[in-house]
Amino acid sequence: MSVTALPADRAYTAEHEWVMLTPGTPFQDAPVRIGITAVAIAALGDLVYLDLPLVGGLVEAGAVCGEVESTKAVSELYSPVTGRVTLVNAAAVEDPNLVGADPYGAGWLFAVLPTDAGELLSAAQYAALAER
Repeated sequence: MSVTALPADRAYTAEHEWVMLTPGTPFQDAPVRIGITAVAIAALGDLVYLDLPLVGGLVEAGAVCGEVESTKAVSELYSPVTGRVTLVNAAAVEDPNLVGADPYGAGWLFAVLPTDAGELLSAAQYAALAER
């Protein structure tokens, strides 16, 4: 997927995570899914291990909350939002290749009930940043 074909129904971070929030809209009383972008996956290569936050744990926007390990490197995972983790994608933990195969769908990583957000970018803003 090219950077210009990013899903527009979510927000992105400069650290290559996405969150199912539309930038500038108020939080709903529902968990939001979080994942990593195809740009990150292209840089990392084949994923072999995911270290994700625990259900019930708190994550903070912009803070490290886990790791993604590939055949090339280990990369820190940053939460785009602050809140309580409500769900972890067990299928992705069991088979990290799912994240590479479908990063914006079945390859989501975890869900958070957000109370605050870090600096979020629209798809167009993230694409401009990622193409540099």
